[in-house]
Amino acid sequence: MKKAFAIFSLLLALSCEKKQDKNPAVATDNIKRSNERTDTKQDALSTEVALKKTNDELIQALKVGYYDIFANYIHPEKGVRFSMYAFINKNEDKHFTKTDFEKYLPTKTVFTWGSRDGSGEIYKSTLDKYLKDWVFKKDFTKSEYSFNQFRGGGNSLNNLKEMYPNTNFTENFIPGSEKYGGMDWNALRFVFEEFDGKYYVVAVINDEWTI
Repeated sequence: MKKAFAIFSLLLALSCEKKQDKNPAVATDNIKRSNERTDTKQDALSTEVALKKTNDELIQALKVGYYDIFANYIHPEKGVRFSMYAFINKNEDKHFTKTDFEKYLPTKTVFTWGSRDGSGEIYKSTLDKYLKDWVFKKDFTKSEYSFNQFRGGGNSLNNLKEMYPNTNFTENFIPGSEKYGGMDWNALRFVFEEFDGKYYVVAVINDEWTI
């Protein structure tokens, strides 16, 4: 009897172990928010592959509002410039160093970002709101990706290659709908420069059909 009970206890213990194996505890390291860059040594990846990976991380960070992660990709010396449309105006577009970006992000300081195409209305908002309402105005996680190529193009002058020669850029393109004849497309571009063996963002450019 004792022997049978011992065998039964052993089988019960093994059964519990198997059940536990099927439902392991979720490792917090896999889901916790991290503000660290996930760089890979450049010699391990081609520039195109490395920037595709970085582009996707930036898109994900912007989508969920993890701007501290985005901040880690801002160029340490040149900072980052935000352009509302394809035409880059270094005299008027807002520019932030990494320090200033982190300083103003949580504040209610209102900046003038430019003027809306068509209406000419001056666009003013906080940095946080600009990132949410303008930079990520569409869900670019569902966009079409391209490297050093433009998919979107409207009447607005695109001077990216003139303003940032010898650099690489990525484009996240969302095609327009049939309802509007494809004219409601949107694009989000990141311009990268290398610094100490790592790629950093020097410009964030939105683009869409302009009048």
